[in-house]
Parts: sequence; structure tokens; C-alpha cells
Amino acid sequence: MYKVYYGTDRQKVRDAATNFVDANLSPEGTVTTLEAGSYALGQIADALGASSLFGGEEWFLIDTPADNADLAEEVKTNLKEMSESQNTFLIMEGALLAPAKKAYAKHATSSEEFTADKAERFNTFAMADALASKDRRQLWVLLQAAKTNGQSAEEIIGILWWQLKALRLASVTNTASEAGMKDFPYNKAKRSLTKFAPGDVTSLSQSLLELYHDGHGGIRDIDLALEEWVLSGK
Repeated sequence: MYKVYYGTDRQKVRDAATNFVDANLSPEGTVTTLEAGSYALGQIADALGASSLFGGEEWFLIDTPADNADLAEEVKTNLKEMSESQNTFLIMEGALLAPAKKAYAKHATSSEEFTADKAERFNTFAMADALASKDRRQLWVLLQAAKTNGQSAEEIIGILWWQLKALRLASVTNTASEAGMKDFPYNKAKRSLTKFAPGDVTSLSQSLLELYHDGHGGIRDIDLALEEWVLSGK
């Protein structure tokens, strides 16, 4: 059989799976964790027919298969077999879309969702202010906060690009009207320009644009590249 624990509250997901193991696994039983980060092809297939040398139960805790394409695929194609296996499989996942929920539920003994309370949406524009102030330390802190709050690299890059665009426009115009901007953000951008050397804003814009295209082209990991960009300031 297999049971599924999933949702945005990852701690409750793990607690539920662990509590089930503690309450139901016999003293002679063994539990093996299959982690996405160290998964090797064929481990699910091997686990389906595994038997303990000491005759006890064989349980397998599958940790976040979505984080590893090979593991996710092997789990997906063996759900029926897991439901019929003499061994027990406990699957821990993050948020699932409707098709994945349906696929898991088809053969699962049970499926439980744990949803985290929604926090106030992160103020992404604070990152734009940190960039305009050339405060790399604050920008790094805010980048981590944005990622923790579920902001994607694409969303973050969009805000940073917007700020750099405002700075570029302010650098080549004399009035907000000429730049096609409102007075407040225009004047703010003008003041921020004093912190940048000539050519810096253009260079930052170019490197951010290259980062975005490289990330989407598979040349670089977009999240790691964004972190490097923030730390290097170029």
C-alpha cells in the first residue's frame, strides 16, 4: 500500500508521515528513506519486492519525488504496483496540482493535504529600493525572503528590471514627462543615480538580461545565477 502526505505546510507533512511510522511500524520492521537528492534509478522497483532479512515489515519513506525527475517518473509509473505491494510506501510531497492529486488518489490507501496559513505577500518592491540604493547586503537578504515567500526568479528579475529601466530613463532625460514616468518614481530614480558610476546601470541591465535568457535557455540555473548577480553587483 501507499499513503500520500502533501501540501504547502512542509513541516506538518513530515510530522504526519513520521507520526504514522512511529504509531504503526512494528518493532521488527525497518523503514528506508528514499531522498530526491540521492536517488538512483531502480530503487523504487527494488523496493516493491524487497523483504527483510529478519522477517519484519519493510517500509519506505519517499521524500519529495517532485524534486528529482527520475524519482518522480518512477513513482508515477509504479503507483499501482506500490498499492499492491506487501511493503508500505509513504510519499511526502509539496503542493500538488489537480492532475497529480488525482493520479495519487487513484490507488492510495489515503491522501492527506496540509496547507500553510497564507502569510502577507512579500513586498517585492523593497528589492527594487535596495538595488537603487546599491545596498547589496540588503538586496541579498530580501532575495532570500522573496524566495521563502514563494516568489519565482522570473518575478524577482521583473522587478529588478523595472528598477533598472527607471534608472536608465532618468539618466537620459530631464523631466518625468520626457521619461514617461510619474514624478515620484522619476525623482527617486534621479537621486539614486548619484550612487552609480557612469555606465553601471547599463552594465547591470545587460547582465540581468543575459541572466534571464541564459536561465530560460538552460545554459545556467536561473536561481543560482540570480544569487550570483546580486552578490557580485554586476
